Amino acid sequence: MTAVASIAAAQPRNGITRIVGQSLTMAYRGLLKVRRTPEQLFDVTLQPIIFTVMFAYIFGGAISGDVTKYLPTLIPGILVQTVITGSVVTGVQLREDMDKGVFDRFRSLPIARIAPLAGALLADTVRYAIATTITFVVGGTMGYHQVFDHLGWTVAAGLLVIVVAWSLSWIFALFGMLARTAGSVQGISFLVLFPLTFLSNAFVPTGTLPEPLKVFAEINPVSHLITAVRTMVNEQQVTGDVWLSLLGAAVVVAVFAPLTVRAYMRKA
Repeated sequence: MTAVASIAAAQPRNGITRIVGQSLTMAYRGLLKVRRTPEQLFDVTLQPIIFTVMFAYIFGGAISGDVTKYLPTLIPGILVQTVITGSVVTGVQLREDMDKGVFDRFRSLPIARIAPLAGALLADTVRYAIATTITFVVGGTMGYHQVFDHLGWTVAAGLLVIVVAWSLSWIFALFGMLARTAGSVQGISFLVLFPLTFLSNAFVPTGTLPEPLKVFAEINPVSHLITAVRTMVNEQQVTGDVWLSLLGAAVVVAVFAPLTVRAYMRKA
């Protein structure tokens, strides 16, 4: 905390520049926490590896007749599921910091009150980037060669997923502000995310689903994001699903960012 205070005090005094600098400092604090407790990265490092291998060999033959043929369907689904569920950590860690009194100590520092929240959201984009990279590398190693053959499209698809996950992190940050415990933040968040990620086109074609589930899967925003990633990596095309995903992310930020900031400022 002393190091954070020293760096924060050294930031330029100009309003916007000062806030940006202090937010980056708090983001660095978040990365330092990961370095001290690397098990925080298990969900974005081990999960995509385990899920990719497990789902590929369990469902690949049944759905596509061959594991390699299933990868263009599976990898985008695993990627979106992993990165989106990883955005829950933002709210969980905010709640833990508040319960431990960390934010009480931040009040005594010469930093903008919004800096700890902005820093936490920035730091988590590194988690999303790690999950994205690992998922694509594992998929490419298993035979999903489009990842390496069209690297520019792969990077663009990864950035799209990171942007959407960052927008969703505002929702879970709000949960962190309002919930009483970190456990309740995680429980509520996964209660919302699991139906959205599994009742989608992530792992099976929607045409194989019963009609009510098919209708839900086709209008599910997660399905649109997965389809956007698939078309970018597999077909090197930008379709309407890309713009729908970006529009949805913008709407989420426009609605939940002010609510989250307001709730945070009341507690900070």
